[in-house]
Amino acid sequence: MKFFSMDSPLMQGLGKLADLMFLNILTLICCIPIVTVGAAWTALYYMTLKIVRDEEVYIARDYFKSFRQNFKQATAIWLIQVLVTAVLGIDFFLIYFDKTQTGFPLVMQVLFLLTTVIAVTTFLFVYPVLSKFENNLWRTLKNAFLMGVMQFPKVIVMAVLWILPLVLSITAIQIFPLVVMFGMSIPAFLSSMMYNKFFKRMEDRMIERARAAGEIPEDPGQEDEHIFSDTLDPTLEDKSPGSK
Repeated sequence: MKFFSMDSPLMQGLGKLADLMFLNILTLICCIPIVTVGAAWTALYYMTLKIVRDEEVYIARDYFKSFRQNFKQATAIWLIQVLVTAVLGIDFFLIYFDKTQTGFPLVMQVLFLLTTVIAVTTFLFVYPVLSKFENNLWRTLKNAFLMGVMQFPKVIVMAVLWILPLVLSITAIQIFPLVVMFGMSIPAFLSSMMYNKFFKRMEDRMIERARAAGEIPEDPGQEDEHIFSDTLDPTLEDKSPGSK
């Protein structure tokens, strides 16, 4: 029956679901040392974008390829994220829960909320950006923030997608096994679906520019999976509706 053919939408969907389950368990294992969380998340986003684009994937091989390739920078970003999160967490406690304080000025509370929004926007996009674009640490963080600003409504959805499994695992313990199987891969997959077109436009523009400059051949056979750039891509400065 065509319904059960390997090329049918049902079987392709089940295949992707199996890939996402394997990917989630692999990411959980790679997050156990804690210090490797950044590299694990980068590899996760690298794989989910390939799955969204229906590219041929070999889960373990491709995952660890990205894990190794981005380990140093991803780890540095992860350590920065931990530090920023700790500082913001302490500030949050002091501002809203510490009874020994007489109260913080409104301007400080607004500054705290603004800093939190900037941090969340940046760290939600930084691992997808790192998984696809090669740059130095500062420009990777900067580009991630600018992409997040341009895609800000999607940032809110992405944040909810990542928070939801944690909330559900606490409030509905019976679905905890599903969280173990899909708690990170599904949010990453759905997030990749949201920013895929935006990334693709950037990649196409950067490839065209590189070809015009003679940096890559007109027909390279197989394009590199990283788009190399040492400067902020002009696409990030395009505020037109078509850039979203």
